[in-house]
Amino acid sequence: MARLKIATFNINGVRARHGALMEWLEREKPDIACLQELKAPEEAFPQLDIEALGYGAIWHGQKSWNGVAILARGAQPGEVQRGLPDDPDGTQSRYLEADVHGLRVACLYLPNGNPQPGPKFAYKLAWFAELRRRTAALLRSGRPTVVCGDFNVVPTDELDIYNAKSWRTDALLQPESREEWFALLKQGWTDAIRAVHGDEKIYTFWDYFRKHWERDAGLRIDHLLLSPNLAPMLKDAGVDRWVRGRPGASDHAPTWVVLDAAGGASKRAVGKRATKTVAKVPTAKRAAAKKSTATTKPGSRTTSKPRVATTRAAEKSAATASRSASKAATKKAAKKRVTKAATKRAAKTVTKKAVAKRGTKTSAAKKVAARRSMP
Repeated sequence: MARLKIATFNINGVRARHGALMEWLEREKPDIACLQELKAPEEAFPQLDIEALGYGAIWHGQKSWNGVAILARGAQPGEVQRGLPDDPDGTQSRYLEADVHGLRVACLYLPNGNPQPGPKFAYKLAWFAELRRRTAALLRSGRPTVVCGDFNVVPTDELDIYNAKSWRTDALLQPESREEWFALLKQGWTDAIRAVHGDEKIYTFWDYFRKHWERDAGLRIDHLLLSPNLAPMLKDAGVDRWVRGRPGASDHAPTWVVLDAAGGASKRAVGKRATKTVAKVPTAKRAAAKKSTATTKPGSRTTSKPRVATTRAAEKSAATASRSASKAATKKAAKKRVTKAATKRAAKTVTKKAVAKRGTKTSAAKKVAARRSMP
């Protein structure tokens, strides 16, 4: 394996989004693509069209619901497992596993679980527990493995959803769902998107209702997990948001990782994280830190004087900034007082004019009344 791009995409109907799938494969050219929610029986899978683009494929279909597939560019995936070994409901097509391009790839569509509580949520948790048993076995095998798909779980309120309040009762955010997710990670899997993007908000799903896409009101529920022997090869990760913006698109966007045998995150990803971290540090502190961390020549000795000077310079800079802020605040307050006084004077003038006007009207009325009372 030199360099591979692996993607997961909940297509939400392979027949309804046939054109979208073809466009995405032609444009992005993932080496491995895992699809969920085919919503088509085995015979309705567009095998010939996919092969025309240079992809081999295996799929596990189901009429109207569920369905998963694994596509490989320039290769034929070797099927290993169809369905979880002890799936709580073997009639649902939710899991497919194959060897492709030197990797073991597991493609899954985890149950949604709504409404909760109830039998659907109980099935979700039972399926999750069975998945963990399978992933533990995969880790024990020592094979380089990617487990990816629509997990139907939002890991955190802070980074993986636009606003958790309106989704609080949804099965995707329940503590039990999240406990299963983090128990999975605890086995040793790496959440690729989070590893590359740190504390940046990333979304993979935007509901069709209430203009969620237009408002960028999204959730992150599509994940790619890497085994410990693949994590050092993580080069980059992201979301093909442009796919979600197409007319009649799936409510999910393809999510992907790039693995490179050379290892190491991309300069773009590293630079992005570094820029974000630096942006949070005050300017004066950055300057002081830069001076204090300057390297010395081999064999030279560092004295405390440069650090003291740096500290004093930083303190002086901070004091100057504080005085400037204080002066600005004083000027603003003075301006506010002047404006307030002018407003009061204007109000008094208006009141005096109104009183005078009323007096004039009263005097004129008295004169008219006097005239009318004359014989």
